[in-house]
Amino acid sequence: MVETRIADIAKHEGQEVIIKGWLYNKRSSGKIQFLQIRDGSGFIQGVMVKNEVGEEIFNKVKEITQESSIIVYGTVKREERAPSGFELLLKDVELVHLAPTYPIAKKEHGVDFLMDHRHLWLRSPRQVAIMRVRNTIVNAAREFFDKNGFTLIDAPILTPSACEGTTNLFETEYFDTKAYLSQSGQLYMEAAAMALGKVYCFGPTFRAEKSKTRRHLIEFWMIEPEMAYVEFEENLQVQEQFVSYIVEKVLEKNRQDLKVLDRDISKLENIKAPFPRITYDDAIKLLQEKGEDIQWGDDFGAPHETIIAESFDKPVFVTHYPTDIKAFYMKPHPQRPEVVLAADLIAPEGYGEIIGGSERIADLDLLLKRIEEHNLPKEAYQWYIDLRTYGSVPHSGFGLGLERTVAWICGLDHVRETIPFPRLLNRLYP
Repeated sequence: MVETRIADIAKHEGQEVIIKGWLYNKRSSGKIQFLQIRDGSGFIQGVMVKNEVGEEIFNKVKEITQESSIIVYGTVKREERAPSGFELLLKDVELVHLAPTYPIAKKEHGVDFLMDHRHLWLRSPRQVAIMRVRNTIVNAAREFFDKNGFTLIDAPILTPSACEGTTNLFETEYFDTKAYLSQSGQLYMEAAAMALGKVYCFGPTFRAEKSKTRRHLIEFWMIEPEMAYVEFEENLQVQEQFVSYIVEKVLEKNRQDLKVLDRDISKLENIKAPFPRITYDDAIKLLQEKGEDIQWGDDFGAPHETIIAESFDKPVFVTHYPTDIKAFYMKPHPQRPEVVLAADLIAPEGYGEIIGGSERIADLDLLLKRIEEHNLPKEAYQWYIDLRTYGSVPHSGFGLGLERTVAWICGLDHVRETIPFPRLLNRLYP
């Protein structure tokens, strides 16, 4: 007998194997018991026939409850009707720990109940599938940057100043001064790009926004590349290549998980660079034509982004936003200083912005002017100003929100399922 994982079961057709896991579910048909077994790598059905194992073993298994931890022994048999293509003909089951009545039954539970039991809800096939897709997206992102000459740089989580103003920052005491939980690693990546050329950070970020929408989390993960000597156009090309690569890898590695999620794979198969583009000016016209009460200079809300995305079957770049509604560090258009060389990438199917990016201001005097216009404390940004003093170059970057990307690729209704333990406006437990 060989010990294996359910994910590797195809390698052992006809062999006797040992699997260490948990009993996800069980049903009985007289003299046959059907055990749904999970081990973290997958799910498989185990079939136990009373006449083949004897009454003692059969009755012992009858007493095993849902989510009890077990070690099973059996022969791998091909079964085309099974999701994995195989099932186990069980010979014995060893009980490791007998679980009491499991709180999450097969009946429908409310969202609040499931979120209170998130530590257990994670075990369900749907949540396992989502976490696997998330894992592939993370690995694909790292692969993409590794293949394209980027260096991973870890940005600090505690910062002395804000990236985009202090209105939605978590403030904390840092000995005898104030500090903030990071809302972005971007400014630090600009410094790192001046040292290493092409860099990225990947870590948790925090926004103290009192928002309850299906797209918002209080704590979320961002992937933020920054590139020296890269201007606006090349920045967009990197973004569409990056997103295309991620989707390609998910389709390659997670088809079974997407099937569990009932995801329409054909919509993902269409996600290949290049992506369409629409200027902010034209987006405003489009929204007005659709009956939206919006004027030039207004920022887009979620309904606006959805309307824009409906005109395209791929992610779409909205470019050249008004300078007044974007961050202080974004470079103005040389011929139209009222707009910036920035773009948001809007996912299709109503999932909203998944990337925000721009070319950054490289000119010292202009940066100083912007800092003053935004009423930011110059002394707190002196290190950032130094980047324009000592060898300034054109540079660009962007940030991809991991959870929104997971929600889009998985086809989920809410971002709360995209992260193991979501932090929401009224939820800090578990």
